[in-house]
Amino acid sequence: MTDSKLLRIVVVNSLVPTDGADAAAIERAERARTLRISLLEAGYNILAALPPDARLQEQIAHLQPDVIIVDAQSDAALKEVVSATTNAPRPIICFSEDGDRDRMHAALEAGVSAYVAAGLSADWVKAVLDVAVARFEVDRKLRDELSETRMKLAERKVIERAKGLLMERHRCSEDDAYRKLRRLAMDKNLKLSDVAQRMIDVADLLI
Repeated sequence: MTDSKLLRIVVVNSLVPTDGADAAAIERAERARTLRISLLEAGYNILAALPPDARLQEQIAHLQPDVIIVDAQSDAALKEVVSATTNAPRPIICFSEDGDRDRMHAALEAGVSAYVAAGLSADWVKAVLDVAVARFEVDRKLRDELSETRMKLAERKVIERAKGLLMERHRCSEDDAYRKLRRLAMDKNLKLSDVAQRMIDVADLLI
């Protein structure tokens, strides 16, 4: 596994409070500052700190971080981050003061690797990052395996249908149809499923 301290991190949280900000905004900004300091003191590489209302999809596409931390979660910011990582999944960590179970489940189902609702502690930062990255890698492996299984099943269905066409046309056995199909694949230097798909495409055109 990659050394977590080599990861390039984007933090989404409140930055400097505006003039006249209320106590809640000042508290969020202080909390955000604490998180960033904790990451830097622990040796992490903060690629950028972005406010929740930044153009997050555009910024993430440009920065290509390894990990994204959404602090003091806002639904809009989290939605933007999840959308930005749909085609390029990466660990997403939420630090939040909101322990609502439905919200937590929704975040995890959306692709968040770790949702920490027990408050922010500098001592926990490294452990949370390590767990989130490890979980992301496990999830990615499972997704890859599932995708591969689905692809093999789809290929098998195509091959079975092509065999059926050959059996019908040549009035041959299933084994003979498979051998014909395999020979065609070898002659054309193509995958068995590709030859089968071409055969099906031609048959569909002739219907």
